[in-house]
Amino acid sequence: MLTNGQRTLILVLVAIGAIIVGLFGFRTLRVWRDLREHRPPPGFPEVSDQVETDVELIRDWMTIPFIAKMYHIPPPVLYKALGISPQGNHDKSLTQLNEEYFPGTPGIVEAKIKAAVLENLPPPLPTLPSVPAP
Repeated sequence: MLTNGQRTLILVLVAIGAIIVGLFGFRTLRVWRDLREHRPPPGFPEVSDQVETDVELIRDWMTIPFIAKMYHIPPPVLYKALGISPQGNHDKSLTQLNEEYFPGTPGIVEAKIKAAVLENLPPPLPTLPSVPAP
């Protein structure tokens, strides 16, 4: 059996543990809520509708879906340029695709993707002339 001193000690330790969990839980909730409300600043590149046109920005760590989104090109077009199936290759980087499908030719996947992007870039959006404010 537990003595009164042991019961009191256990109760105090449980209470201290509950207070610590409550404080850190509250802090975590507050930070999570603040992060959810955070939005990128106006004109941030991912938010704008401007299409990237510089293929030299393509790197070997990128994936086909990432490049497709960045250059506004459908992913099947890029997979077709490589001659591979999109199934099972969605999350693989260009380096991984190169090692798997073209093991003797380093950098060929990146070169083929750059060429496919250049061929399939969407036409530039028309720009309206700037009118001075009255």
